Amino acid sequence: MLRHATDGRVLECWVGGDPDGPLVAVLHGCPDTRHVAMTGDAAARAAGVRLLCVNRPGYGRSTAHASTHGSVADDLAGVASELGHERLAVLGMSVGGAYAVATAARHPDRVTALGLVATQPPGARSEAVEELVAEFAPEFLHWRAGVDPADPSDDALAARWLTMLPPEDAYLVAALGPAEVAASVREALAGPEGYLRDAALLHRPWEHGPAEVNCAVRAWFGELDDRSGADAAADLFAGLGDVEVVVRPRTTHLATLVAHWPDVLTTLRDLMAG
Repeated sequence: MLRHATDGRVLECWVGGDPDGPLVAVLHGCPDTRHVAMTGDAAARAAGVRLLCVNRPGYGRSTAHASTHGSVADDLAGVASELGHERLAVLGMSVGGAYAVATAARHPDRVTALGLVATQPPGARSEAVEELVAEFAPEFLHWRAGVDPADPSDDALAARWLTMLPPEDAYLVAALGPAEVAASVREALAGPEGYLRDAALLHRPWEHGPAEVNCAVRAWFGELDDRSGADAAADLFAGLGDVEVVVRPRTTHLATLVAHWPDVLTTLRDLMAG
């Protein structure tokens, strides 16, 4: 599904779950796309919530531009309004956590609950985003060439991708089938702009901090996640009035969300209802 921002940019979206339920908007990780939200479709239907995920600029068919945490938050709020939802919960996965925080901070009258899964803390680099993009580009392009997202073979592309994931995450992703895995990889890596913009913003301080969030916050981390540990993110939650943090035992990065959709969605649904 394609939507348009107020300035005419294309925003590629996916909407699933219960069409009559309250809205949970997912902010995907990096490199990732709306495809991660699709893995929660059945759980969303069972929980009675509607799921939305918008590809950030430069991913899939979403127009690349000089996006920020704030601009992504405002794009998401606009799509939610078009879908008829003035109130929503936001759920940030990994790098998407910073964008989810920005959405809650910029739209406090609309965001009723904030979920953070395997969220990485803010960075400390002070260079301009464009400088960081130029710095990170050569290594990323070399890595992307090894993935070869243009490979027409779904089986070969999916197999290469799965070898890059921890075994628990690979098992969950492989269950989707080669065609779905390959489609997700192609959408995430067809162009470099989405990844590089995310990477640059990840290494800088956030545009909006958790102290600006007024709604209830629930966070989930995986004990075996070597990318987004709960200890590293502990400072994110200082000063929040209503926050609960869960560390899932023996759980890796992607599995922290994909293997636990029912719990995450029912938790956010109940917070919205309260």
